[in-house]
Amino acid sequence: MSGTSEGPTPAADLDRSAVTDSDQSTYRRVFAAAPLAMAVVNAAGIVTGANSAFGELLGTDPESFPGQVAADLVDLASDARTWHAYREVLRGRQARLRCTRRLKHPDGRSLWVQVTVAPLADGGPGVLLSVTDISARRELQARLRHLQMHDPVTRLANRTLFFERLTAALEAESYEQSGTGRIGLCYLDLDGFKAVNDTLGHRVGDRLLAAVAERLNRVADEAGYARAATPLVARLGGDEFALLVEDSTGTEQLADLAESALKALEAPFDLAGQRLSLTASIGVVERHAAGTTATGLMQAADTTLYWAKADGKARWTLFDPERNAHLMTRQALSSTLRPAIERGEFALDYQPLVGMEDGRLSGVEALIRWHHPQFGTLTPNRFIGLAEEDGSIVQLGRWALITACRQARRWQLDHPDEPPIFVSVNVAVRQVWDSDLVADVAEVLAETGLAPHLLQLELTESAVMGSAGRPLQALQALSDMGVRIAIDDFGTGYSNLAYLSRLPVSVLKLDGSFVRGFQYEGEKKTIAPNPADEVIVEAMIQLAHRLGLTVTAECVETSAQATRLRRIGCDTGQGWLYSRPVPPDRISELLGEQTYAVGNP
Repeated sequence: MSGTSEGPTPAADLDRSAVTDSDQSTYRRVFAAAPLAMAVVNAAGIVTGANSAFGELLGTDPESFPGQVAADLVDLASDARTWHAYREVLRGRQARLRCTRRLKHPDGRSLWVQVTVAPLADGGPGVLLSVTDISARRELQARLRHLQMHDPVTRLANRTLFFERLTAALEAESYEQSGTGRIGLCYLDLDGFKAVNDTLGHRVGDRLLAAVAERLNRVADEAGYARAATPLVARLGGDEFALLVEDSTGTEQLADLAESALKALEAPFDLAGQRLSLTASIGVVERHAAGTTATGLMQAADTTLYWAKADGKARWTLFDPERNAHLMTRQALSSTLRPAIERGEFALDYQPLVGMEDGRLSGVEALIRWHHPQFGTLTPNRFIGLAEEDGSIVQLGRWALITACRQARRWQLDHPDEPPIFVSVNVAVRQVWDSDLVADVAEVLAETGLAPHLLQLELTESAVMGSAGRPLQALQALSDMGVRIAIDDFGTGYSNLAYLSRLPVSVLKLDGSFVRGFQYEGEKKTIAPNPADEVIVEAMIQLAHRLGLTVTAECVETSAQATRLRRIGCDTGQGWLYSRPVPPDRISELLGEQTYAVGNP
């Protein structure tokens, strides 16, 4: 083959000296007639020529372009990165620039274009600037994104868009430059929505969701009036909705928004002949954006929504860090309760029970303490309820029983010349149901050598009253064994006094609220005692004595209270007047005293 080739020769391979005037004329005609909008720009960034398509696209006569600054025509100087890249192409240091720009057409409409800047094909000075209209493609992409990011039932933002907005709002650059630096969220759940779907069908349910969305949108629009931004309303799934407030001004703004949402849903919904009423529960969280994560915010909102449901529904509840910390602590305690028993983290303190007449120590109540490695020493109100829920109260109660009986027997052996004191141990009703309490007590007494009458078992009034079947049989068997049975917190429940006479009970412990209800006597007190308190307590004591029971008053804190209780016949007192709960060695010291050191806790 010869060195000549058939067909056109690529422009990049032509020697410029060989380009004829005819070729140049051809290029100009092609350039002018090309459907692609193009302009030639010199090294200084000035347009030297533009084709008809360029003028058509920008809505201007192409003859007017020469001499104009190219960057101004297609907005290349609006951001630093694009402006730098454009200048590098002009200087021949960068091969090409491609970017997307939104331009304003002279007729008022917006135009999305793709701009390409590249060196001229023949290697001459300057660059070729080409512009492609991509508005239709952008519009299609926007429609597809809208479908992807919005819920088809309510047309609200869906979960994906919500988290996209939330994540963006929590990025440092979003709140450091401007705004309040805070973020708020109302997390809403419809009360009883499942019943609508189950009884009326999903079609009605979907209509109801759409109607709810419409009302929430109105709430958001009203909340956004005269503010920088309108809250984002989103459906997160099912009957859960969210109102996201970026740059919130504080909890008051979120509280107002939640209250408005509840009010908006109060009016009945009329849906295709169905008149429906519903309520909603809302969890409200408002905090600094700095240090907050999307996951953390949603966890707090979910917890608060649960509180709103648990507190009675049809309300909003504000996130409470202390309540949340207590909940987290409760979960932590629950998960470590059983292992803690095995690790020996529990101990018993003992609070004296003192005879009202002679002031002598007659017994002690064993009170359990948990020496938790993380939370310190915990009192029973922090963990007994958890132990009853998960069943570990049986194991814990058995440990407390044998520990207390061993200690009582040790005091008896260490002080043979003193009258032995009894030990009172609390028993949960679940111990009666879930274990053989009678067999456990018999075994412990046999192992420790403690006489049965030196053991007292305390059960709450609610556990004892109305006992039947197995619980009553167990109490009777324990009483027959010689063990004393005491009703704790007596007077706080619905006492069936007639039934009380048929129970194998030997002691009533009056709840501390009765004793605290006494107005203290003394020179420094200006309020006179309330006679009604004394009448009630005296009546209960007289009733107990007629039934052959003894009475212990809890929460005795002053000598005036003790005097009044002694005057109306109370047998035993317990409280800080005598002593706080103390370790076993302190009880040993008290056993050597003739009378109890009143007021020396």
